[in-house]
Amino acid sequence: MALAEARKVLIVVRNLVFDYPTKRALRAVSFDIQAGTITGLVGPNGAGKTTLLRCLAGLETPVSGSISIERIDVTERPREAHRRLGLLQDVLGLYDDLTGRQGLMYQAAAFGIGPRERQKRVMEVVTRLGIADRLDDKIGTLSRGLRQRIAIAQSILHRPKVLLLDEPASGLDPDARTALSELLRTLGQEGMTLIVSSHILAELEDYTTHMIILRNGRVVEHCPTRAPAGKPRRLKLSLAQGSTNLKPALLADAAVAALDVDAHGQWARFDFSGDIAAQAQFLQSLIASGLPIAALQEEARSMQSVYTEKMRGPKR
Repeated sequence: MALAEARKVLIVVRNLVFDYPTKRALRAVSFDIQAGTITGLVGPNGAGKTTLLRCLAGLETPVSGSISIERIDVTERPREAHRRLGLLQDVLGLYDDLTGRQGLMYQAAAFGIGPRERQKRVMEVVTRLGIADRLDDKIGTLSRGLRQRIAIAQSILHRPKVLLLDEPASGLDPDARTALSELLRTLGQEGMTLIVSSHILAELEDYTTHMIILRNGRVVEHCPTRAPAGKPRRLKLSLAQGSTNLKPALLADAAVAALDVDAHGQWARFDFSGDIAAQAQFLQSLIASGLPIAALQEEARSMQSVYTEKMRGPKR
């Protein structure tokens, strides 16, 4: 995937408002999403996550605002947008009386995939999802986890540019969840743009590149889930015992900034602008200075910590 493509803004949402008869579900929601990114959509129950996904998929019509995918207005030209979209809803919508093969072949035909290509596409996705051996079982006889994987297979048959998933790990066992995380990560690496709604932040952290937090129908945070390449990293250095030499030893390195040192010289937090090789040399110099180093570790902000911080803020 070309770097220029990876940086292109693919989805643009502006001032989106959606009302149910007794509740405003989305309140002036705006954000941009770049191609090839995987965005975790998180928030408490009732925050508007499913409503937002359904609006993005063209299944709900907002009161006001706009959604465009590759400059196609989803509300005005939904059929064109649907050709670029895959959707996994929380209600799977499978045909229980069909076998997995029949259901997927039917879905491939609905997507306009030609007869010669259908079987190839079906085998491609079921192999990826580890369900090729259950393809001829009736869908209604399958476990929740297997039905979930059939539904995911349906959503990527037409190789969409954008994949929307609402709680995709629901009903999956631990092995299947790990396989799903690997699949979603691979799809992102191949250039697909994903938006994944989930309550399981630890799993989202395994494969997402960005996070959108919704609360009360508003976006309260939209940020990367990991530090961009080339940006300073927050490190913490701990000593086996306090030392008055800790601060001067750290300040001797030009890559150290935003220094916060414990009053007893037992630990320090700081931003480090060097790469991994520079960090190794930095650690060697600290050890050579005689400091009793106990640990040096990166303090990345987890999705959970960012989420907790934002949810503690005042409601709007």
